[in-house]
Amino acid sequence: MIRSLCAALAALCLSAPSLAQDGNSPEPRVYESRGQVTVNGERIRYSVTAGETFLEDNAGNPVASIFSTAYIADGLTDPRTRPVAFVFNGGPGSASLWLHMGVFGPQRLALPNAVDDGAAPYDIVENAYSILDVADLVFIDPVGTGWSRTLGEGETSDYWGVTEDAESLATFIRQWLADHQRWNSPKYLLGESYGTLRIGALLNELEGGYTDVAINGVALISTVVDFRYDDTSPGNDVGYVGLMPGFAATAWYHGKVDQSRWNGDLEAFLADARTFAIEEYMPALLHGVWLDEARRARIVSELSDYIGLSEQFIDRANLRISLRRFQRELRRDEGLSVGRLDSRFTGVEVDGVGENPETDPSFYGIDASFTATMLDYFTRTLGVDISDYYSTIGGVRGWNWNAGSSGNNNYINVGPWISRAMRQNSDLEVLVAQGYYDLATPFFAAELMFNQPGFVQDRVTFTYYEAGHMMYIHEPSLETFTQDVREMIAE
Repeated sequence: MIRSLCAALAALCLSAPSLAQDGNSPEPRVYESRGQVTVNGERIRYSVTAGETFLEDNAGNPVASIFSTAYIADGLTDPRTRPVAFVFNGGPGSASLWLHMGVFGPQRLALPNAVDDGAAPYDIVENAYSILDVADLVFIDPVGTGWSRTLGEGETSDYWGVTEDAESLATFIRQWLADHQRWNSPKYLLGESYGTLRIGALLNELEGGYTDVAINGVALISTVVDFRYDDTSPGNDVGYVGLMPGFAATAWYHGKVDQSRWNGDLEAFLADARTFAIEEYMPALLHGVWLDEARRARIVSELSDYIGLSEQFIDRANLRISLRRFQRELRRDEGLSVGRLDSRFTGVEVDGVGENPETDPSFYGIDASFTATMLDYFTRTLGVDISDYYSTIGGVRGWNWNAGSSGNNNYINVGPWISRAMRQNSDLEVLVAQGYYDLATPFFAAELMFNQPGFVQDRVTFTYYEAGHMMYIHEPSLETFTQDVREMIAE
């Protein structure tokens, strides 16, 4: 199935923006506008193209449409001097509105309260943190997200999978470079969450075959490229280790740790938590029933000190604390659970003895504001005249997790694709951006993955923020994070 799909997609081409294939074929909907923004004291004027690009089958019939929004700064004379960044979110099944309206675009949502966005109206402001000063930006909604969709005889199964998704986006990127004569521009991929796994698959597609497109740098935002390091399925003890320092950071934030032992220094505390995870916790889990009682008691006590749960709870859980149990247990006595995407958030729990949280308070606290402002911006500022349903996230089902030798479902790992790309492309820089309070893609799990042989360590840069999965909803982290990305591109 995968090989036949590869052959089919290799022959795909993309239609010119305004041409229909025949009288019965739809035409891509494309909307052009202009804008300006001040970044780093510089007033930048730019053109915007928001619209569809059609993927075609071998007969030239449209089978899918990818919606994108491109911002091109005025004054381009030499493409070699102007980078272009391709930006997408994750899911899989998420549109790019989060990075578009939350981080990189020239306009952004101004969240009045990062804990609860309330109800409309919301404010859209000029984004002084945009990176349009150093790169042109192309925000991509993969098939099944936003307004991107299948057409004609196209099937969602052709696009909803690790390899299938990467093939279609690689085709789009190549055609965008051709349409805009940007083959010789420095190229960057910026992806969040599953988007980081997508980057690994895209590097394999773009650099691993013919019509090679070499990438200058990637920003892995809230990284999950090897599922082993945060998955706690039965038998996978390393997942508990990948989560543990994130649990510790969360306990610190919620006042469940004796901070005086570390003189109130979060970084020192997390350094010790990492050491404990590797040198004490992991060996204890591997010992299993061979772990003697005295050592077990010591591990239980120290783990309790780090993650803020009672020794009794940890002991009864056989030292293995799953994410959902931690979310529910940390503040159970107060009738609260903590968030998964951002563990600073809390939700009220009606069931005082429930094992799992009712939902994730760090998601329902912000999703309405992003959806409302993205669609308001598209229609009222960019003039996009589309009334179709816009799928922000969650509309994709039946994802094909098979990635060949890189694994499937629980233990997919695109790390080897990233490390190979680094070894074969000496200019490829990797920025790994992690929020300390992100329990969906824990920072220590990313560290464990990139600590493996094969990665060119002096071209891997880790940056950390006292925020969660979407670190950019915390404005101090937004400012620092965008500067970190800017520095990677400007090097």
